[in-house]
Amino acid sequence: MRVTVDGVEVEAASGQTVAAVLLRLGRVSWRTTREAGRPRGIFCGIGVCHDCLVVVNGVPDVRACQRLVGDGDDVRTQHGAELPS
Repeated sequence: MRVTVDGVEVEAASGQTVAAVLLRLGRVSWRTTREAGRPRGIFCGIGVCHDCLVVVNGVPDVRACQRLVGDGDDVRTQHGAELPS
């Protein structure tokens, strides 16, 4: 299947989480903190810490470690707190 990550189309396998796709691409951060803009990525990997938030198909605050990718998903880096588009 194909997904788009920050505007670039990439291959993904069925059953992969968004975090797995991003890690396979060599990404270690895909969110910035609200006030200081510090980079964040996967930390706990079990959906507890919320450090791995991304925007998927225009919906912010999606936990990358919990969300399985779907064909055609549009994944985007989240900058601080974002509202749904």
